[in-house]
Amino acid sequence: MHQSLTQQRSSDMSLPDSMGAFNRRKRNSIYVTVTLLIVSVLILTVGLAATTRTQNVTVGGYYPGVILGFGSFLGIIGSNLVENKRQMLVASIVFISFGVIAAFCCAIVDGVFAARHIDLKPLYANRCHYVPKTSQKEAEEVNCPHLSRGFCTPRIRGNTCFCCDLYNCGNRVEITGGYYEYIDVSSCQDIIHLYHLLWSATILNIVGLFLGIITAAVLGGFKDMHSSVFPSSPPSGLSDEPQSASPSPSYMWSSSAPPRYSPPYYPPFEKPPPYSP
Repeated sequence: MHQSLTQQRSSDMSLPDSMGAFNRRKRNSIYVTVTLLIVSVLILTVGLAATTRTQNVTVGGYYPGVILGFGSFLGIIGSNLVENKRQMLVASIVFISFGVIAAFCCAIVDGVFAARHIDLKPLYANRCHYVPKTSQKEAEEVNCPHLSRGFCTPRIRGNTCFCCDLYNCGNRVEITGGYYEYIDVSSCQDIIHLYHLLWSATILNIVGLFLGIITAAVLGGFKDMHSSVFPSSPPSGLSDEPQSASPSPSYMWSSSAPPRYSPPYYPPFEKPPPYSP
């Protein structure tokens, strides 16, 4: 009896400790998911600004922002939810995992593209020519010097920044691997902005990569702790408190009990039938 009382006291003392640890884990999960949501919004904003800067340069760095943002949003809802908490946290971890993979791929692609295919030396030297779009003509001829031919005159359409230093006359292929024209821009300064936006998207994707891994780990620990603290929570999710034990049905008749015996009824002054063994 003394041992049972000791176990009951220890269980009563450990319940507040487990609830305190559960609340701390919940608070930490909310903090990291909100931080991941903010980083996801920044990735989406910078990626969209980069991909809409020019027509012929397509950037995919905003896709991780969409996936990570949706996963972190599910994580915030799952951390505060009472009903279907475990299912919501599992869905959040799955989306964040896909977002981590997308952030890793986009960080490599955007970083390599910015380093290999955008050369800012002619732009900083003012050797790039901007062709505005006018109503009189859709394209304009630009004189580009060439070592063997002297000059070549490519036709450049309006709203285009063209760099002769990166153009191989007559072949229209890049000399140093960089883009020589940027279509649908307002000025050549947009190329410098595009370069900075690409590196910003790359850095944000790297931050989202590591933060997504941390968030998935924190949400996974919070999910497992919720299952251990509330092992008998009702499936309807109306309360986080453990479900009380149902009363014992010992007072109810069993279905296999024999029926009660009731003697036959005979009217008054009527003789019962003779007993037959």
